[in-house]
Amino acid sequence: MPITDILTRNAEQWGDDVALVEINPQELESKRVSWRDYALIEPSRNDSFRSEMTWREFDVKASRLANLLLSRGIGKGSKVAILLMNCLEWLPIYFGILRSGATAVPMNFRYTAEEIRYCLDLADADCLFFGPEFVGRLEDICDRLPRVRSFFYVGGDCPSFAESYGALTAGLPGTNPGIPLDDEEEAAIYFSSGTTGFPKAIVHRHRSLMHACIVEQKHHGQTRDDVFLCIPPLYHTGAKMHWFGSFLVGGRAVLLRGIKPEWIIRAVSSERCTIVWLLVPWAQDILDAIDRGEIKLEVYHLSQWRLMHIGAQPVPPSLIKRWKERFPDHQYDTNYGLSESIGPGAVHLGVENIDHVGAIGVAGYGWETRIVDERHRDVPRGKVGELAVRGAGVMKCYYKDPKATAEVLSPDGWLYTGDMARESEDGFIYLVDRKKDVIITGGENLYPVQIEDFIRKHDAVKDVAVIGLPDPRLGEIAAAIVEVKPGFALDEAEFNAFCTGLPRYQRPRKVFFASVPRNPTGKIEKPKLRKLYGADHLVAQQNELN
Repeated sequence: MPITDILTRNAEQWGDDVALVEINPQELESKRVSWRDYALIEPSRNDSFRSEMTWREFDVKASRLANLLLSRGIGKGSKVAILLMNCLEWLPIYFGILRSGATAVPMNFRYTAEEIRYCLDLADADCLFFGPEFVGRLEDICDRLPRVRSFFYVGGDCPSFAESYGALTAGLPGTNPGIPLDDEEEAAIYFSSGTTGFPKAIVHRHRSLMHACIVEQKHHGQTRDDVFLCIPPLYHTGAKMHWFGSFLVGGRAVLLRGIKPEWIIRAVSSERCTIVWLLVPWAQDILDAIDRGEIKLEVYHLSQWRLMHIGAQPVPPSLIKRWKERFPDHQYDTNYGLSESIGPGAVHLGVENIDHVGAIGVAGYGWETRIVDERHRDVPRGKVGELAVRGAGVMKCYYKDPKATAEVLSPDGWLYTGDMARESEDGFIYLVDRKKDVIITGGENLYPVQIEDFIRKHDAVKDVAVIGLPDPRLGEIAAAIVEVKPGFALDEAEFNAFCTGLPRYQRPRKVFFASVPRNPTGKIEKPKLRKLYGADHLVAQQNELN
């Protein structure tokens, strides 16, 4: 069944219960009001920095939006884009699009004006819902979007080129239009993260969305009593698909607009959150803030917090060791997935397997996995190969790109992920690196993730990225970009001495001390680093030759 039916059921059974909460602590800080007093009290719907929505309100808003779209001739076969920061209206708009029969097209809020134009054109978007943060970018391109029929503005002070979403939907029926939806019909287009160039448009069916609900709930056992803290962007599959497990059972979601460690801990405390999904940098920042005494755990209500899970990138075992020292009662899980497999869950560790920290886990519920060579033949256990996954959550295709689709999706349903992995003798999968990030130096394959895991063990290292730089003799050499923790010192000599703990061929030949850029889903932006430091490296080589 389509997930829109779950929303209908939740509204019927628990209509007066709170479904969604939005917290914007930055609003309080801009008014020079402390949030500290709110950490230990019951939250109120009337707090200026906090708003909430019941399941009935959620359902009515989704139906009103669906009826708006249908009144404009937008339904099955149409594409409707969403360009919003995380906010209370995001999910009702998404579900309203699905309920109309149209295809939802969530978009990255970091896109430039030209990237927005590119993605709207690529997806053949018929209309766009957008927020105040994007007015300037859209003003630059709105006259170059001939296919986009309508711009719907979510917020106050509607710009002249758009229509007000709130005003248009206020008087419309809040009843479900009853458009029949089939599991095999297209439901959503998600864009790849863009770390390897222009994003691709990934088409998912309704069955994929439902599969994500079931997989997440099977993995983490959500009940109606669970409260899920959602911090990552909703346009990405990761955060939303993790929330789908709570959605399936009528659990509440809290949308936190901000990633400061203190904000996260306060939200867990004030909203009594039980499940939090973090990215590696956020977990590191929380632990560092605790170590510096900026967060005193004893003043917060945290005993209900049962699960911390993490994903979107390889997780350093040293991080989880530190986390368990501070939060010994937490269940821990890591999930592996990609947008082409409807986000997390294709592989997961499982809360019962914390003794295998470092692995991404085993095939998730309803999923199959293989590790294969260049000819898609299974490799022996222990050998590195490309990870492939198969299940109901695999994408239909890359939109309007049959060549790219054929490169990653086999006729029998296997999705070749581009991630290099190995399977241990006891059946656990360990991620080695992205296929495109492997460094070949003097004929040896270097896997940056392995080197990064080692470097992160240094007490002064906050973050690290290892990339390949061109070398006339070896082909490539490994270079490390090291971000040092505030208040710590680390120089090249000390770094090189520390790296003697690596095999000689794995030791970085160059080190740069700088911040490590990550995209909104936590992945290191290695193409950006290769471009930046590769150019500097070539100049230095040329100077040496001269």
